[in-house]
Amino acid sequence: MAYTSDLETRIAKKVTKAITEHQLIENGDRVMIGLSGGKDSWALIQILDVLQKRAPIDFSLVAVNIDSGYEGYEHHKLTETCAARGWELHVEHTNIGETIEEILDVDATPCSLCARLRRGALYRLAETVGATKIALGHHADDFIETLLLNVFFQGALKAMPARLVSDNGAHVVIRPLVYVLESEARAYARASALPIIGCCCPACGDLSLQRQRVKRLIAQLEVEHPEIRNSMLRALGNVAPRHLLDRRLTADPGSGLRLAPTAGSGLALAPADVPGRGVPLQLTPK
Repeated sequence: MAYTSDLETRIAKKVTKAITEHQLIENGDRVMIGLSGGKDSWALIQILDVLQKRAPIDFSLVAVNIDSGYEGYEHHKLTETCAARGWELHVEHTNIGETIEEILDVDATPCSLCARLRRGALYRLAETVGATKIALGHHADDFIETLLLNVFFQGALKAMPARLVSDNGAHVVIRPLVYVLESEARAYARASALPIIGCCCPACGDLSLQRQRVKRLIAQLEVEHPEIRNSMLRALGNVAPRHLLDRRLTADPGSGLRLAPTAGSGLALAPADVPGRGVPLQLTPK
């Protein structure tokens, strides 16, 4: 089956690369897609549906929508579209909106708290729908912006992992769009005639001042350096630990310690003669 356009071909290649490099989807997986109705989650389910039909392995897809409870949310567009395309959909109605209003400070941005609450709901639903992986629609721009936000404002050198095992080991979160640009996801969702809807939160789409500044900075630099996004994305997979200032990454060779990968997403210091042991170094968030 041929791809429908050059854009779909490009995105399919990038997602296939992510799946292969980071072992995101394996034979027999049931992948639960967090479907918000935004451009990114629509692009994600569309391309995974395309790849599922071509993949040399068997895996299934189920879309899950977390309704935060805001009035006016257009559920029917989600259910009608998924039904028309043969996509399995589970809608979970919650009171996340009310909860945020009760506990959030007046001047605070609700997006990060909302994301945590929705993530908790996704974890609970994973067992309900029998999912082995939870797929989220974070794209390359999200990775790049998160890296700069952490460097500039949090004093940490980290972004997001393409594959994340939850702290209790019960869930695996994957981000197949890691190499796909936001502009590509937007264009693909539109080209696929998918209905982009908002969650109806009063602050939906209201980015924090810091993230807005980072977006503008990248856009300005891109005018002079068109490949800057790709360069920054490559940098996330090209880490030189010995050239950083974290002393945990530069152990004295005479100490008998070595750097070793952990089961999660970081590195560990371990005795050179004891494989598989060590204290994790959090290069990426858990």
